[in-house]
Amino acid sequence: MLRDGIRDDQWDRIKDLLPGRIGHVGATARNNRLFIDAVLYRLRTGIPWRDLPERFGDFKNIHRRFSRWAEKGLWTNLLSLLTEDADEEYVMIDSTLVRAHQHSSGAVGRNPSDQAIGRSRGGLTTKIHARVDALGNPFFLTAGQVHDLAGAEVLLTDIETGAVIADKAYDAEERVVKPLEQARIEVVIPPRSCRKTPREYDRELYKARHLIENFFCKLKHFRGIATRYDKLSRNFLAALQFVAILIWLN
Repeated sequence: MLRDGIRDDQWDRIKDLLPGRIGHVGATARNNRLFIDAVLYRLRTGIPWRDLPERFGDFKNIHRRFSRWAEKGLWTNLLSLLTEDADEEYVMIDSTLVRAHQHSSGAVGRNPSDQAIGRSRGGLTTKIHARVDALGNPFFLTAGQVHDLAGAEVLLTDIETGAVIADKAYDAEERVVKPLEQARIEVVIPPRSCRKTPREYDRELYKARHLIENFFCKLKHFRGIATRYDKLSRNFLAALQFVAILIWLN
């Protein structure tokens, strides 16, 4: 899957959404598809940018362009455009940890606390928070080492869906359950054992939660995601969005 570059049908769906295309405001890019293939190769293999094969061109230009698109929010916008038709009958939220390589720390002139890298017994880690639709397709991602509930406050803001499916880590009355119930959204979250008043939930619908686990498995097929090498959280989030776009197109 996706080892020799983006497929023709995938390219046809995004080529007219990218900056630098013919007729777009500004300079016309030399080869948008070659650039996309270069980013795909780097994330698939997990190699440093400087080790990109020569056929992709100057690695400095590729990295600079990827960072510039990340800074301008172009990857965010592209994912949003592609996911406008998400199946929001119900949504699932969850998070997963990835190991942060030692080279991902120490960004020059940056505050380490702003780069979404935390330290635990296992070393440096970054937590990925995600929301997927009823088909298991991603349409919201955020990186950070914060608690699941902090991620939920972002993931569940202003959503329109019939139900939210999550594990018991999200069983927080004030921060998650009540706001969803007030919005008339069904809460499909198992109650924690320490709850004083047990709460019922749809056990059959909860079985669909495996879809978000499947999504995380697809993400981690890319070595550049399974281990974080990017120093800037902005670039790592862009890498997540890039892979999410490919998964959506697949």
